[in-house]
Amino acid sequence: MTLPRRALLALPLATPALAQAEWRPAQGMRIVVPAAPGGTTDIMARLLAAHMNARWGVNAVAENRSGGGGTIGSMEVVRAAPDGHTLLSGNIGPQAIGYSLFRNLQYRPESLLPVGNMIRGPNVLVVHPSVPARTVPEFVAHLRANPNRLSYGSPGVGQSPHLSGVWFHQLTGTEGTHVPFRGAGPAAIELVAGNIQYMFDNLTTGIEQVRAGRVRALGVTSAERNPQLPDIPAIRETMPELAPYEVNTWFGMFAPAGTPAPAVRAINAEINALLALPETRARFAQMGGVPMPGSPDDFAAFVRAEIEKWAAVIRREGLQMDAT
Repeated sequence: MTLPRRALLALPLATPALAQAEWRPAQGMRIVVPAAPGGTTDIMARLLAAHMNARWGVNAVAENRSGGGGTIGSMEVVRAAPDGHTLLSGNIGPQAIGYSLFRNLQYRPESLLPVGNMIRGPNVLVVHPSVPARTVPEFVAHLRANPNRLSYGSPGVGQSPHLSGVWFHQLTGTEGTHVPFRGAGPAAIELVAGNIQYMFDNLTTGIEQVRAGRVRALGVTSAERNPQLPDIPAIRETMPELAPYEVNTWFGMFAPAGTPAPAVRAINAEINALLALPETRARFAQMGGVPMPGSPDDFAAFVRAEIEKWAAVIRREGLQMDAT
């Protein structure tokens, strides 16, 4: 049978939808979280797992594999079967900063396939209420008067909250003692308890502690103020020496290299469907984050640009360390 010309012209337009329908999980899925429970990396994994459970009727679970600034969990996914049933809930630390920061990293950018970005947001500088500073300049003065006497936490060496602190100290000529934890959640607990004095936390998770008054926010790391904390300044606007300062975090899904393209497209389509839900957008806004929908190619280009950006920053600052 010969198809009419109109039908022939329509066939290529249907191809993406048909391609997405080619793959569905044949077994349970797992999303490896290279951090402890409670942080944004963990939240994104659990949101997507619940969504895939509902959409595909599979047993999708989030598994926490923290340590090494996110590199331990990342390596677990690099070694996993590339069949679409294992994903990595990745972020700016192990999937961008780490390639230049760690001299002995066991995986490279080509070891993982970017599947889809999910959320972007700034970090926020928060201090324990016992710290006698209510502005960034007051905090800098306090640090200068007490070199290395204050401790700051992070979700791990090489994560963006860690480097946010490193860059802040370098620009202001201050010093603090870095205490790495196995995720943002444990670090925040220690901050609230007063066992550390400050940290640069992902706003997407730290905002609840700020709203509850358990910690005091002094500034956000983005170029502009965040709508969720309109009275908190951008750090770069508080002091002349901090004018170059800008950091944005992001969190998205990766798969082992070699994962079939139909699986990547199908999972990407579900990520975008999740991000389009009104309840997802409302939750992200409450967290101080912005949804980041797009194709796998969009995410891959974004990740490449982030790798290059942080490579330049790390070279300029002379930072280098061993992966643990």
